[in-house]
Amino acid sequence: MIKVIVVDDSLFLRNSLVSIIQQDPEIKVAATARDGLDALRKIQAAPDDFDVVTLDVEMPNMNGLDTLKKLMETVPLPVLMISSLTEQGAETTLKALELGALDFIPKSLEKNKELFGRDIRQKIKSIARRKVFLRLKYGMKNREASKVKPLSDDKTFRKGAPPDYVQTPMKGPRDLVVIGVSTGGPPVVQKILSAMPADLPACILIAQHMPPAFTGPFARRLDGVSKLTVTEAVDGDKFMRGHAYVCPGGKHIGIRMRGVLPEIAITVEPKDALYKPTVNVLMDTAGRFMGRRSLGVMLTGMGNDGVEGAKVLVENGGCLIAQDEASCVVYGMNKAVIDAKLANVVLDADDIAQAIINTTRGV
Repeated sequence: MIKVIVVDDSLFLRNSLVSIIQQDPEIKVAATARDGLDALRKIQAAPDDFDVVTLDVEMPNMNGLDTLKKLMETVPLPVLMISSLTEQGAETTLKALELGALDFIPKSLEKNKELFGRDIRQKIKSIARRKVFLRLKYGMKNREASKVKPLSDDKTFRKGAPPDYVQTPMKGPRDLVVIGVSTGGPPVVQKILSAMPADLPACILIAQHMPPAFTGPFARRLDGVSKLTVTEAVDGDKFMRGHAYVCPGGKHIGIRMRGVLPEIAITVEPKDALYKPTVNVLMDTAGRFMGRRSLGVMLTGMGNDGVEGAKVLVENGGCLIAQDEASCVVYGMNKAVIDAKLANVVLDADDIAQAIINTTRGV
């Protein structure tokens, strides 16, 4: 049984969330809290009574971000942010993901209660699996900050590919990098792009599962921490080295040829895709139009979006990096390409940036 504490200053929303969440027999709302201080008191008094926190952002006494910081310092737990669908809500949510929240869900239950309920229950069950990992991760950080030697023998922190996975060479140079990512992705993408040199000899296209209001702020945040230029992609954008493009939420990003030159295609097709953007379109078109010039990167994410496109990419001479299980929030999209034997290498999140640099340069 997954035990949840719901934190929101609105009594109506707290009651609504409790009702929605407990429709899954595997999830129980163990407590509710009216603000951050109330939540911290309850969690710190009985830390083993909770597995997941759903956390609102705007609350009196102690807001969501301050609550999140204090929680990660004292009793780290998987946190799901409940975010407003505004630009300010997006900025705050992206900051929360940097501070340790594992995922977020737009506050849209008044528009589509059934869809919201399905999504929040699925997300709670996904991030609950990371409770032990978070306790170890932040416990190690806090011990390091206190100059106490952390534990080093836990399997959770061993880097590299699964023991039975055979890595294959990635030959470069390659001048197109396509990244597919979902749950837990923004901090990893930020880590990767912030390590890229300004003279990276490749263009980067990113399909991140994210609502339309979030992708513009996400691109601006990446641009602020990276030596690359990062923008939200526009249909018809030209490939430029040292430039990364984020797909607009609610649409798909792919590649088409304009004469002999490739350009970025932003489309609404396929309209029936489960995810918008879908990584399948990006990987598929990269394989068909760029072939051996392309490098795919599959990061953390729920489900298996991207595996069919990855097959096309690899069949046409592209190579593929997959993030390993230990360093991702949800071992889903990357697991799918690993299980299908499509990944050339499986790497910890900390090692992916250098692998991209080396492969694009042909090192």
